[in-house]
This record gives sequence, structure tokens and C-alpha cells, in this order.
Amino acid sequence: MEYLYLLSALLFVFGIKRLASVKTCRQGNRLSQAGMFVAVVATLMTVGNLSWVVVIIAILIGGGIGAYIAKKTPTTEMPEMVAALNGFGGFASALVALAALVLVAGAMSENATLADGGLVNAISTPVTILIGIVTLTGSVIAYLKLSGKNIVHPVKGDARHYLHAALGLAIVGCSLLMVLTSSTGLMATAAILLVLVAAVLGVLLVMPIGGADMPVVVSLLNSYSGVAGAAAGFVVDKPVLIVVGALVGTSGLILTQIMCKAMNRSLGNVLLGGIGDDSVAEDARDYQSIKQSGPEEIAMLLDGAGSVIFVPGYGLAVAQAQHVVRELADLLSAKGTEVRYAIHPVAGRMPGHMNVLLAESDVPYDQLWEMERINGDFKNTDVVIIVGANDVVNPAAREDTGPIAGMPILDVDHAQTVVVIKRSLSPGYAGIKNPLFELDNTLMVFMDAKAALEEMVKEVKDL
Repeated sequence: MEYLYLLSALLFVFGIKRLASVKTCRQGNRLSQAGMFVAVVATLMTVGNLSWVVVIIAILIGGGIGAYIAKKTPTTEMPEMVAALNGFGGFASALVALAALVLVAGAMSENATLADGGLVNAISTPVTILIGIVTLTGSVIAYLKLSGKNIVHPVKGDARHYLHAALGLAIVGCSLLMVLTSSTGLMATAAILLVLVAAVLGVLLVMPIGGADMPVVVSLLNSYSGVAGAAAGFVVDKPVLIVVGALVGTSGLILTQIMCKAMNRSLGNVLLGGIGDDSVAEDARDYQSIKQSGPEEIAMLLDGAGSVIFVPGYGLAVAQAQHVVRELADLLSAKGTEVRYAIHPVAGRMPGHMNVLLAESDVPYDQLWEMERINGDFKNTDVVIIVGANDVVNPAAREDTGPIAGMPILDVDHAQTVVVIKRSLSPGYAGIKNPLFELDNTLMVFMDAKAALEEMVKEVKDL
């Protein structure tokens, strides 16, 4: 069995490695799936008195639900699905720790405590329950926020932090009581209280975090689920679970750091509240000099362009316009136009959201350019078409103060002409005005993204 576990761990390692590239991410998924299959089979083979009927039924039910969700979830709701899956992962780890606690409590002799089973078990059990439940309830709030629900923290200002600290102290107290008491009744009570307090803490921690920070939150919750899995591995003494959980936890933490770097903010600043707190600046819709245009004029502009860069944002996902973007790009490429896509790390509502959308439309991988790579080329670009992006192209980030001050952005305003496809002048998640809309080289197309692009495709074909 040890060799199967080793094979499983290696498949996970290589799978995560392949996920680092757009070209190889599908292979990475397949390798990780194979690793999970090997781990499950190896675990089942080591369990005695196992009811295979129950196992097969559970696999069919779980697999069926997963397949249904994967097939029915549109790409626009992918962030919500990822948030939910993070929660399920954390909850599964917490259930493992609670089940192990029940078994240990039933087998303990009189006057024995959980701490008598060793320091590792005494620490890992409450930690698994804590992180697993916080991940579950935090993911529920993230799911609701990504779904557009306006959820506000009940406590404002510094009092919020004091409340969180008090809950943290309560969690420490419950954990110590659970580990040190020799009474199974008190142990059960402490475990239940730990679950309840951790659930409340998970909710309150995510509540004050706004929409602009959701990519960070999603990746951080993913890391939490991995840490919970690794801790559960110590509880049930399964090295493969420790390895896999550690891989997920560390990769999620690295991704979180990448997201924070892309926003030029610290993780602490994100968690304690920052941009995207659902507030809107007074001048967020106060624009004086807007140049409005339409698909026909933009098509004529594109017909003479030697280079075009598309900048996708969440509005592209909402409009389900990724296929039309690729159709327009193919038309322009056929005319000899250089076409590329500029991908900002936090565009959309989860890490890699835009890459997933464009990959769904079979956009060539070599046309996807990351921010650091493409930013210097905007000044040599004839036309930039922004589809549903806002904060990631807002020049206000270059100012010394403001909600997004210092955040790296795509330098679209350096292009010869900037076309912004947007339903209205509503602000982005940061809730502030975007000076880009008033620049002399910016043309605004106030339409649904898909409808506007379809009109552009028609006009380009007719030219």
C-alpha cells in the first residue's frame, strides 16, 4: 500500500505542476484525478470489515452529484462553485476529526484524556475541526457574495476586531477543555461549542471583505481546505492525506500571495478590510466628457488596425461573450491584424477566471499575455477593446492615495485608441470613478458585451 500512496502523492505533485501553465492545465487535472483515484483505492484496501455495497453507493451518489454540478454550472458561476467546493473540502476534514474523536472517546479508559494519546493528536484534532468549519462557513459567505448578495458585518470599526479576538479566545478555551478533560460528556460539549464558535468566526471573517477582494478570498479558502486536510491526515495517521493537504495548502497560499501582489496589498489588509467594501464614492458616476460610439464605428476602426488587444473582465463572463470575442479576433487575424488578450491576475472573481473563460472558447494559448508581459506593448497598440473590466484598467491606481492606489494595472490608456464596452458608467468593485472613461483616446460603447461584439462581427464581415 505504501507504494500506491507514494504513486498517488507523485501524481498530485506532477498534477499541480502542470496546472501552472494554461497549455498543460488539463493534463494537470487528469493527473490529479488519477492520484485521487489511486489514494481512494489504496485506502479502501487497507480498511477491514468494509461494506463494499455502501462504498459503491456512496461513490455513485457523490460522483453523480459532482458530475451534475460540473455539467450544469455555467462559466459565469464558476467562482461560486469553487468557493462551495472549498467549503465541502473543509467540512469533510472536520467530519473526519469529529468521527475520530467519537471513536477515541469511546475507547478511552477512566480518567484518560485526549492529550494522553500524544501531542500530535491533541493538537491536530481541534485544529482540523477549527479550520474545517471556518472554511465551510467562510466559503458559504463567499459563495453568497459572489452571487451578488449584499452581506454586511453586524459590527463596525475596531469593535469588529475585538469581537473576532473574543471568538478566538473562546476557541482556544473550547480546544483546551476538549483535549484535557477526562469526561466524555464535557469533551462532547467542548467539541460542539468549538464547532459553533468556529462556524460564527468563519462567517464574520469573510463578511467585511468586499467583491474586489474575492479572488484573494477564494484562493485563501482553498489553502484553508488543504491545511484542514493535512491536519486530518495527522488525526487518522494517513501520510498521503498529509502530503496532499500540504500540497493544496501551500499552493493555495502561494496563489493568495500572487493575488495580493497583483493588487499591491498585504494579506492582512485584505482580511481586515480594504477595497471593495461595497461603498461607492460620491463622484463615481460623475463624468463630464464622454465620447460615445457604436459597433459600426468601432468596426471601421478595427478594419484599419494593425494590432488589437482585448482586455476581458467579469462583464465578459456575465454576458457569456467569450465565444463572440474569439470570433471577432479570428476575423481580425484573418485580415492580418495582430490579436492578443491582456490578462490581469485579479480580473474576474477568482484566480484564472479569464483564462478559463477564454480556454472554453479555444482561444490560442499564445494569444494570452499576462500583465507583466504585455504592459510595455500598449503604447505600440492601435486599438484596445475592454470587455467588462473596470478596476484593473483604472488609472486612479497610479495616484498616491485612494482605494486602489499602488495597485498594478493594465496600461491600456497608453494605446492609440481605447474602446470600453460597458452597460453603463457604474463603478467597479472599488466603487470609485474611472478617469479612463474621460480620456481623449477613449470611446465608450454602452451596450451588453455580447450584443455589441456580435454587431462588430457583423460589421467587420460586411467591410
